[in-house]
This record gives sequence, structure tokens and C-alpha cells, in this order.
Amino acid sequence: MTEVQFLDDEKTQDAVIRNFEIIGEACRNIDSYHPDFAQQHPEVPWGFAYEMRNALAHGYFKVDLEIVWKTIHNDLPDLAHQIETLLSTHRLSSI
Repeated sequence: MTEVQFLDDEKTQDAVIRNFEIIGEACRNIDSYHPDFAQQHPEVPWGFAYEMRNALAHGYFKVDLEIVWKTIHNDLPDLAHQIETLLSTHRLSSI
């Protein structure tokens, strides 16, 4: 999907924004309920993900879809890699 297609597709925008909200809330929960774990993994932007969630959830008509698009392509791949690495590391350590 191109940026132009994304900007024209409200259904995809809604799905992406909702998933960013879920990711942000999950990061907040980890940071709040498991602060030692979050502090051991400062490479994961726990706070940034929650701030993004807040901006999207409470932005109402102010959501900047170009920033959402850039976040999908610039930040999300790194976050996904960081989480996948954490998951595989913790799976191996629990065996």
C-alpha cells in the first residue's frame, strides 16, 4: 500500500490507529505492572508507544495521518524486532 492509498482508506487508517492504541496500552501496562522488566529493556520505547497511543486516542480531529504513516514505516519495524527478540530470549530462558 502506498502512502496515497493509506491516506484515502479510512478503514485501514482506523485499523492501524486502533492497533497502535493497543500496542501503546500494552507498553504502558508492562511499564506500570512490570517496571523492573521495562527498565531491563530500555531499548524498547515503552513510554513513546504510550504517548503515541494517547495522541491517537485523544487526538479526535487532530490525528496527523502522515505521522501515522511515517511511524508505520520508520518506527514499527524496529519495535517489532525488539519485541520479537525479547520474546525469543525469554522463551529460551524459560526452557
